[in-house]
Formats: sequence, structure tokens, C-alpha cells
Amino acid sequence: MYPTKCKVQGSVFVLLWVLVAVACLAKAQNKFELQGMDGGFPSLDSMLQWAVGHSDPAKLKEAAVEAQRLSPEELEKRRVVIKGLMEDLRMPSDAALMKRAIADINNSSLSTEGHFRALLELLELSAPIENANDLNKLGGLTALVKELNREEKELRTIAAWVLGQASNNNPVVQKQITELNVLPKLMEMVKSSCSEEAVKALYAVSAIIRNNPDGQAVFYFEGGAHMLQDIMANDSSDIRLRRKSVFLVADLAEQQFELEASGATSIFEASKEYLKSVVDLMAVPDLDIQEKALVALNRLLQVGDKNVQILRDFGQLELALERLRFHLRELMQDENQGDFLRDIEAQRQEVEIMLRKKL
Repeated sequence: MYPTKCKVQGSVFVLLWVLVAVACLAKAQNKFELQGMDGGFPSLDSMLQWAVGHSDPAKLKEAAVEAQRLSPEELEKRRVVIKGLMEDLRMPSDAALMKRAIADINNSSLSTEGHFRALLELLELSAPIENANDLNKLGGLTALVKELNREEKELRTIAAWVLGQASNNNPVVQKQITELNVLPKLMEMVKSSCSEEAVKALYAVSAIIRNNPDGQAVFYFEGGAHMLQDIMANDSSDIRLRRKSVFLVADLAEQQFELEASGATSIFEASKEYLKSVVDLMAVPDLDIQEKALVALNRLLQVGDKNVQILRDFGQLELALERLRFHLRELMQDENQGDFLRDIEAQRQEVEIMLRKKL
């Protein structure tokens, strides 16, 4: 005798209820692991397999016994519950989550806290390069640009952070952001009295213009070199800003050297004040800045003979290098910093050798 349709459906419902019950138990016990799954469950089978694999066999047996006692009416009620639970366990794709976050950012009636939360979600979601490439077509870049004009500095800061992260080593997004003419606004934010906003804005500027000739053209046209010079020369500037500034100087000098080596004409010529501000950083009592300044000077010496003359005469580079040598020798008495100090001394010697060769 064949089983009736009702019995077949009942058996299916029993199986589903058992597995969903297990999935719920697993969800409660392993919520952090579940949240960490990239992309969620692609199918019902994969969801159920995950639930069984993360369940307690004793609890599975207990749930099965309980489900067998249910009447057809109760099973029908459970079917409705099952559907809702399944939807809860189906994690949306990154694209769906990005759309939701972007919609919240564009929602003018949403609270500041809601906007902040949406920006943080977008920051996390846009980290993978494939997700960053989807930002523009989902309307994310336009939404972020609008956030840069918000009154709340916290929102402006996170928005700049997202733009920087999305464009980091990503020519596609760099081009899109450059075309949106965002750089002038970000450079204005670098001058903010709020250190965190200024740091994140400079991070975004650096990420957007790195290996991006069009972006660098805008940067220099908008007074970017003078902006960096002011930060490096200002003792009251946030130390993070000074580090990021001299690092960017080194990065731009390296790209300028590569450009000139290819036979192209450089669009930037460093001023005396700009070059001297880099030399003066070697006297700042911060080993990280001193190291970055030496890296920048090494690269600047390779870009044009004019830089060499300015650094020697106006910047008094030879004297600054000698002072740094004595300073490092004194610090080397502290064995805890020995390796790092020796690395800095090696870089100092490289700059000294490079200067002599050029002269």
C-alpha cells in the first residue's frame, strides 16, 4: 500500500521541522561563525547541511521525537514558521547589503546614528576590490560624496574613510572618484580642526592620487604641494598627519621619477620651501617620521638636478644628515631600539651617498 499524499507531506514537514529546529539551535550556538560566513547560504541544501553539521546529535534526536507527535494541523502551522525561519537564516549577498546601506545613507529622514551605522557597514563591505568596483553602479560613490558635505564631522570622517579604502590600489574607483571632482573637498577637509577628520581625508587623497596621473594633476592644481608643505612644517600638526604627508611626498617623488624616466614631462616642480620642510622633519623627535623623511629625500634626490642643489644649499641637507647621525648614535645606547635605529642609520647613509654622487 502506497503512502497517502497527506502522509508524504507530513513526513516532509517533519523532516523540515527537525532540520530547521537544528538550524535554529546551531544559529544560537554558533552565531559568530554564522555571521562570518562570506556570502551566506547559496541554497536550501547548503543551509540544512550546515545546520546538521553544527548540531548536537542528542538534540537532533530529541527534536525528531517531538516532531513525530505533531498533528497535521500543527504541522501546517509549523510550515508557516519554517518559511520565516528559513528566510532569517538566508544571509543576503554583499551586493544586497551594500544596496541597503546606500539606501540608508540616502535616507534624509534617518537619524545621524542611522547614517553612521550605514557608513560603517559600507566601510566593511567595500573592502574587497570586487565590492568596491560595484560602489559606483549601486550609487554608493554619489551617496558618499553627499555625506562629505554633512554638518556632522563624524559622518564626513567615515565617508572619507570609505572613499579612501575603495580607491586604494584600485584604478577603476580612482578614475570614478576623480571624475566626480571630490579631491578639492577632501583637501579642504585635510585642513579641518578635527584631527580624525583631517587624517582620514588625507588618507583618501593619498589613495585616490596614487599612480593616478589625472588625480595628481587635480591635486597639484588645487595646491596639494603647499598643503603638504604646511603640514610638514607645522610643529602643532597631528603627528599622524605629518607622517602621512611625508609618506605621500615620497610616493609622489617616486612616481615623478618613473614618469621622467619614461620620457614624459613632469607636471610638478618642487619649491625650495617644500623641499626644506622634508629636510627639517629629520629633526622631529619621532623615529617613524625621521625614517619616512629619509625615504622621501632619497627619492627626491633622484628627481632632477635642481632638487639636489636646493636640498644642499637652501635645505642644508648635509648638516641635517650629520646632526641625525649623532642623534642616532646617542639613541643606540638603548638596546631595545637597536635594530630599528640601525635601519634608520642605513637609510641615512644611503641619502648621504646619493647626495655625494649627485654633486
